[in-house]
Amino acid sequence: MIYLDRSATTPLCPEAREAMIAAMDRFGNPSSLHSLGVDAEHIVTEARKSLLSALGIPNGAPGELVFTSGGTEANSLAVFGTAHAKPAFRGKRVITTADEHPSVLEPMKALEAEGFDVVRIPCPRGVFDFDAFYGAMNKDTFLISVMSVNNETGAVNDTAKIFFEAKKINPNVVAHTDAVQAFGKLAVNPRRGFADLVSVSAHKVGGPKGVGALYISPQTVRTKSIVPFLLGGGQERGMRSGTENTVGIAGFGAAASLLPRPDAAIGDIRRKLVSRLPDGTRVNVPGGAYYPGIISLTCPGIKSETMLHFLSSRGIFVSSGSACSSNGGHTSYVLADFGLNPRDADCTVRLSFDGSLTDAEIDEIVSAIADGVSRLQKMR
Repeated sequence: MIYLDRSATTPLCPEAREAMIAAMDRFGNPSSLHSLGVDAEHIVTEARKSLLSALGIPNGAPGELVFTSGGTEANSLAVFGTAHAKPAFRGKRVITTADEHPSVLEPMKALEAEGFDVVRIPCPRGVFDFDAFYGAMNKDTFLISVMSVNNETGAVNDTAKIFFEAKKINPNVVAHTDAVQAFGKLAVNPRRGFADLVSVSAHKVGGPKGVGALYISPQTVRTKSIVPFLLGGGQERGMRSGTENTVGIAGFGAAASLLPRPDAAIGDIRRKLVSRLPDGTRVNVPGGAYYPGIISLTCPGIKSETMLHFLSSRGIFVSSGSACSSNGGHTSYVLADFGLNPRDADCTVRLSFDGSLTDAEIDEIVSAIADGVSRLQKMR
């Protein structure tokens, strides 16, 4: 098996597995006041410290990080929690990009239905359009949400610059980044990056599925610029009600303790893969910075799902786009914004990998793709 779908999920690392097994025997509710509850609360507290440290905030206050059910909920909390925080925000402007993950774009659609003014900045060839941004950003803009790394193309947004420029125009704007694809791969530091809200997810970094977190800056808490949208028992300091998933959180904390994982080999692996790809294929390289562990590959004339199944039959697992929207049957809006026509976008697969690929595996991947191109194009 050669797994090339790490943008969708990653294998559970041994450290996370061990931490989760240990946590299963510590079954108390973290909100209970007796010793079993205190024991479970300690697991959550230590995991929170681990996540904050991985975010470059070793001395962060516990209230700066809220555990959620995943990256999707973290993004919803960031978007809805900010939009509904103050009556003064009602109907005002929100800025995002046309390339965001569905877990940001769908909440943005919901805000539009409520009467908010949502502006989506285009990213041709994966490059954030600063001219469009400067034309849209104004003093009424209360929220800006820009992803750190695009899950389909690997394009990297300079969120530090974007947020710095946004705060020059409106110092009170709340800056959110979906860092799910960046966390553990690139340096993600909210304080250095001028980010008020940062979404991360456990299963993208060797942790379990069903756990995520939202970093919330002290200023955002202090100014009450975010409110919860899950109400109930008041867990997570009132920001996210519901009994904490202690076992999952333990796994997330253990995986985060291994971060960051600098992987110098990824660049070399990408170069080897790209240089050996057969004629008739095209790599969609972003026009600016990009994470080398994500390759968007177009095989003209071959439907992405057809190539995906062909490679799967050879034990090579790739993606036809975002795992969260691959069942929708629609052409990728990210690739359309990138500049691909609908036909080529429908013939594009994503390869996402870490630095463990060997030369032999690279040769096997390239050989399988070449065989697929040769066979499948003849079948058209």
